[in-house]
Amino acid sequence: MIKVGGSLVSDKCTDDHLDATAVRDYASLVADLVRTFPGRAVFVAGGGALGHGSVRDLDAADEFASLGLTNATFAVKWAWTTAFREAGIRAMPMQVAAICSERGDGIAADITVVRRLLAEGVLPVLSGDCVLTAAGGLRIFGSDHVPGMLIEDSLAPVRIVTLTDVPGILTGSSEDDPVLPWVDADDPAPAHKLVWEAAEWDTSGAMGGKLDALVAHAQRGAECVVTGGDRYAAGLRHMFAPIAEWPQAVPYTLIARATPPRDNSRVGGRG
Repeated sequence: MIKVGGSLVSDKCTDDHLDATAVRDYASLVADLVRTFPGRAVFVAGGGALGHGSVRDLDAADEFASLGLTNATFAVKWAWTTAFREAGIRAMPMQVAAICSERGDGIAADITVVRRLLAEGVLPVLSGDCVLTAAGGLRIFGSDHVPGMLIEDSLAPVRIVTLTDVPGILTGSSEDDPVLPWVDADDPAPAHKLVWEAAEWDTSGAMGGKLDALVAHAQRGAECVVTGGDRYAAGLRHMFAPIAEWPQAVPYTLIARATPPRDNSRVGGRG
């Protein structure tokens, strides 16, 4: 699964910004992956400015207050789907609220259609949404949590690559500081101490929210990677290679239950 964070294609401190050119650039990179590895990729779009803007200052007394997120993130998915189509890829936007809901023991999803799309060589396009709760209301289900719907035996093994505006979890206060190479999914506390505080306008917890979600995915067996996005990159095909074979120039943070095969802690800077 490939997630392009909203910070790469929008100014998240606004309510409605989406950079169509950046979307097309990243869509072209992902399209190359889909052509090279047909039926093996699922795309998740970060909600960005539209998603965050739709859920700020919600009325806590209204159990359906987050409904606007469905409209906002479908607009985001449609922008990505259009860009994929322009790049020559068959892509299908999917509404998470229609296939996923909360039960007493957690989130349950029916991914029958996702499996069918992959079998037909179609790229599923997902994003965050509001989902039905066990009590019958709605709650926000952010894009960082969406990949968890697809972690099951029929799709295993699952790798989740999150592209964002920093090259991984940084070990200092600057983007030029080294990247933490590995987070033990069973002991993420040391990594949490390094995470920068989220901005007031960020409704998803920024890197801390990503870390929580990816740790949960890794505990269920997924291999999770946070790395920097570059719309002008030569390609992304290394994302389907074993982690040990990734280019040395690409820093990342691996979140998993196994010791990482490569120490990239000395590699810093933007990805």
